[in-house]
Parts: sequence; C-alpha cells; structure tokens
Amino acid sequence: MLESILWILLAGFFVGQITRRLKAPALVGMALVGIILGPQVTDTISPDVLAASAPLRAIAVMVILMKAGLGLDREKLLQQGTVALRLGFLPALCEALFVALAAIWLFKFDLPTGLLLGCIIGAESPAVIVPGMLRLKSLGWGVTKGIPDAILTGSALSDVLLLLVFNLLLSFLAQKAGGVTLPFGITLSAVQLLPLQIICQILMGVILGFLTARLLVVLLAKQNWTQNAVQDTLVTASFALLLVVLAEKFPFFSGYLAVMATGFFLIELDAPLARRLRSGFDSLWVVAEIVLFVLLGASIQLQVLEKTLLPGLLILAIGTLIGRALGWYLSTLGSNWNWRERLFLLPGNSAKATVQAAIGAIPLTQGIQGGETILAIAALSILVTAPLGAWAIPTFAPKLLERGEVDPTKVAIARRIVLLAAVDSSPLASQVLTKVAELARRSDGEIIVLHVIRTNEPYGVAHLREKSQRLLADIRYKFITVTGSVPEEIVRIAQDYQVAEIVMGKRGHRAWDEVLVGSVSQAVLESSPIPVILVEDERISVRGGK
Repeated sequence: MLESILWILLAGFFVGQITRRLKAPALVGMALVGIILGPQVTDTISPDVLAASAPLRAIAVMVILMKAGLGLDREKLLQQGTVALRLGFLPALCEALFVALAAIWLFKFDLPTGLLLGCIIGAESPAVIVPGMLRLKSLGWGVTKGIPDAILTGSALSDVLLLLVFNLLLSFLAQKAGGVTLPFGITLSAVQLLPLQIICQILMGVILGFLTARLLVVLLAKQNWTQNAVQDTLVTASFALLLVVLAEKFPFFSGYLAVMATGFFLIELDAPLARRLRSGFDSLWVVAEIVLFVLLGASIQLQVLEKTLLPGLLILAIGTLIGRALGWYLSTLGSNWNWRERLFLLPGNSAKATVQAAIGAIPLTQGIQGGETILAIAALSILVTAPLGAWAIPTFAPKLLERGEVDPTKVAIARRIVLLAAVDSSPLASQVLTKVAELARRSDGEIIVLHVIRTNEPYGVAHLREKSQRLLADIRYKFITVTGSVPEEIVRIAQDYQVAEIVMGKRGHRAWDEVLVGSVSQAVLESSPIPVILVEDERISVRGGK
C-alpha cells in the first residue's frame, strides 16, 4: 500500500509537471498516470488503495470546495441577482433532459434509465471548474461582473440537484420508490417530495456552513486554540470533512454545499482568518489534486468504451451543445452579460470528472439494465471534457472576458517575489544584506544583489561576493555587477528584474563624492517607481518611489 502511494504522488506530480510544460493541463498527465498504474494496464496500485479511492476523492473534493468558498465574493453574487441561482438549475436540467432523450433514441433506454444517465452526465466537476475559476479571479478575468463567482455557485447547486434526482431515480428503478404520509391522510410520492428535498438540502447546507464558520472563528480567532496557520488549516479541514461524513449519514443537507458555505461565511465573519486558511488550503490542494486525478484515472473502465464510443460522443455533444447551451441562454437572459461572456460558459462550465467517477458505476453494481453503457459514457465524459475544460478555461478567458481589478481579500495571488539589494564596499553592506535576507525569508522571495562599479576594485567585489554567499546561504540570489551611474543602474536593474522592493544603504563611505554629486539614495528615491527601503546605522527607514 505504501509503495502504491509513493507511485501515485511521485509519478502523478512529475508527469503532471511534464504535461504542464507541454502547455497541457497537469490533470491530463495525472489521469494518464492513473490509467497506466490502474488495473486496466499495469495494475500497480494495490487493491487496498483502490478500495479507499472513494473516501480519498471525497477528501480532495472537500479541499477544493473549501477553496471555492474562501474565494467567493458576496458583492459580486448580489450584483448577479438570480443568474447564479439559474446557473445552478437550468443548464444541468436541460442537459440531463437532452441526454435522456438522446439515450432513448440511440440505446432504446426507457425514460427513467435515460434520466439516470442524464443526471450522471449533467453534473459539473468542481475539481476542474473550481481551480479554473479561482485562477481567473486571481488574474482578474471576468471579476467586474462576478462571472467566476456565478459559475462557482451555480456548479455547486447543480450537483446538489442532480444527485438528489439521481438517488430518486435509482430508488424508482430498484422498485423501492415509496411515499410519505402526512397528517390528515395526505400522501406525497417521492417525485412530489423532490422540490422539498432540494430546498431542505440547500437551506440546511447553508445554515450548517454558517454555524461551522461561527464555531471556527470562536475556536481559532477568539479563543486562540491554535498557534499557527498550519493548525488553523488542520482544524478547519477536519470540521469540513465532518460535514461531508455527517451528510452521508444524515442526508437532509448537502455536505459539499455546507463546506463551500463555511468558506464563504469565514470571509464575512473574520477576513484575516480566511486569508490564512486560503493559503493553507492552497497547500493542501497540491497533494489532493494529485491523489484525486490519479485515482480518477485508475477508476476509468477503458474496456467498456469500445461499443459506445461514437454514440457516446454524440450524446455528449447533444447534451452540451443543445441542452446545456439552452440552459445557459435561459440562465443569463436579462442579465448584463454580453454574448462573448455567455459564450465563455461553453469552456468554463462543461467539465465532467469527480461526480461521474463517484456515481457512474452505481447503476451497473445495482443490476440496472443498461448499467454497463451508462458506465462507459460516464468514463467517456471524463476522458473528453475534463482535459478540454482544464485547457479551455485559461485559453478562452482572455479572448472572451474583460479584465478587471483583482480583489486580494478574496483570492490568494501567487507571484514570484524578487528583492534588490544595492550594496557598495562599505561596512553598511552587511546591514543591507541582513535586512534583505530577513524580508526574503518572510516572503519566500529571491534576491538580486547589485554592485555598481565606479572604480577598479577587484578585492572589494570579491569581498561582497563572499559576504553575500555567507549571509544569503539559504536564499536563492544572483550577484550582479554593472558599471555606470549608480542611481540610474539601480533603478534600471530593478525594473528589468521586476523587483518588488529596493533595499539600500542611506549613504556610502565616499562622503566627498556625495558633496559633489549628491546622495545616491536620495536620487534613487526621486527616480524609482518601486518602493525603497533605506538602511541607516542599524535603523530602518521605509520610503516609496514615485
């Protein structure tokens, strides 16, 4: 079992990075690793790990939905009005209906079996859509109108709806459909109860998410039961997973919706805590993503695709291009979305993966006629739409969406931090290097050590190199020497390397030069558009550029 976990993590990571460098989504490589390591090809993954794949995938989906909740923007959702709500119901329902009609035509399914397939295919994949939408938010694409937020919310609601209908149809096909008797002898069938179940699942999910968020704020922010961000993330992930487990035992609320609501309410109740958790769940997703997609690939049944490949592709095309497109049109009718933004829903809101892997085989295991065909089309939907969706979201967003201002309080903005240390051969160089090292360690940044040569001083340069190597031993840095005007070269190099801050001493040891040409630090302050941190005799002065 341990060997299988090592194969999953190492092969999944490196093959994912290879596909990323080939300009393809990393999940394509991870899923390919799962297919190769799984029982279909080499059978490397142990049966114990495969048996535990469902709960492991549930943990991974919990992580990504918490990330989604921590990235939602209440103001953008309110701005969209009913669009997010309609996106949660209409596209999924329309796709499910058209898939059912196509299955009746192509495979001679009866209506309940066709609808069962429609519920499986119509569900959207949070594992593909959530990272894609959060990435768009971090880059600013579509944020002005709240398009990523509407897609995130709609995706979560649609899965709640289709899973409820799926369970109802499963019960009906297994001839277990019954009803509930209310007072005064009123009897409601399972179909009549469905709207009540949907409302209950959504409302209770939101309420439990709010209560969980309140509890986490009390424990982590007010009573300080934890000492660092890692412990905050561990406790929060445990509570979120508890919601998922309770939802399986007491199915009166949606566990995944409750997890997403928890993240959303954490932003509203305690934004600093939400920011720390956002970083922690970003780190968790690094591992969870590999596990999710490798095990997803291992669960795909390749041998059942042979007889259903062409009709399966036709069903997927009908469901997406006719059914889902009709739902998208109805969802955005009367909104402020233009035609390009509506068109973005095709790449941004079509991916299938996690739900199909979780429930695609259930009809077959329960002996429902046509179960093998349903499993084959579910596997085909994963193989086709997950890679396409992961590739299409970042590809078409710049072409179809407008770029707005990024809100750093709602998303984690990952960027490479580069600092510039401008040093001369004076004793103050040690203080400058010490300060820039402290800043780099806090931000996990890199350093450019710059020395502008004004006279021939080989021993001074060698001494600075040795000092940099000693004080920056645990930090990535680059030592650069140039010639020219000191202030101009400092500003030029800083702009060339896109540094975040310049760190330099207030004055060097050539007092007479400064009398003649003025202070170097003053000249940099006057000309630099980049913030400047001045180091002066063990005291730090922070000043901004223009």
